[in-house]
Amino acid sequence: MAKIRAILFDMDGVLIDAREWHYDALNKALRLFGMEISRFDHLVTYDGLPTRRKLEMLTKERGLPEKLHHFINHLKQIYTIECVHQKCAPVFEHEYALARLKNEGLQLAVCSNSIRNSIELMMQRANLIGYLEFFLSNEDVEKSKPDPEIYSTAIQRLSLSPEECLIVEDNDHGVKAALASGAHLLRVSNVSEVNYTNISRRIKEIEELC
Repeated sequence: MAKIRAILFDMDGVLIDAREWHYDALNKALRLFGMEISRFDHLVTYDGLPTRRKLEMLTKERGLPEKLHHFINHLKQIYTIECVHQKCAPVFEHEYALARLKNEGLQLAVCSNSIRNSIELMMQRANLIGYLEFFLSNEDVEKSKPDPEIYSTAIQRLSLSPEECLIVEDNDHGVKAALASGAHLLRVSNVSEVNYTNISRRIKEIEELC
């Protein structure tokens, strides 16, 4: 019988309801140059990708000057941090879930396409960082999601096999990365589905089937 020993969480849309924050922050920066992303394109094409990848796509598809990437990325991070300070706060269901899972002996980590500073700030303000073994950002890997590198790196760091890990993801890019890593998957639609009941139920399903 397989036993789940670790849970790897995506952050945006899983532990932190921050997808709109990233969308608004990037558009605020892009608006200065007359180039915004529609909500449809955000949800269908760009959701879950790191900012640098979104800018590369805008250059290829819409002619955004590449020399503006660094400046727009910098502005976007400033606007994102402003949103985090205004809106990010602890959520009881998430604190309870991580506390109980950790108490049951599971190792917990976050693997996100966000930059390191954003992850650390959000985890601190959500009061979740103390439950984590570590977190990995897009700065810790060469290839971001949908490539599985970030999850494979986390699994290796935990000295576990993929079959011993459960990944919690919400968007297509993250799901693709999770499945390619060989780990088990719990896909959620929003942050409210990330709770102890749903996670423990999925672990039970995995351990009973394997």
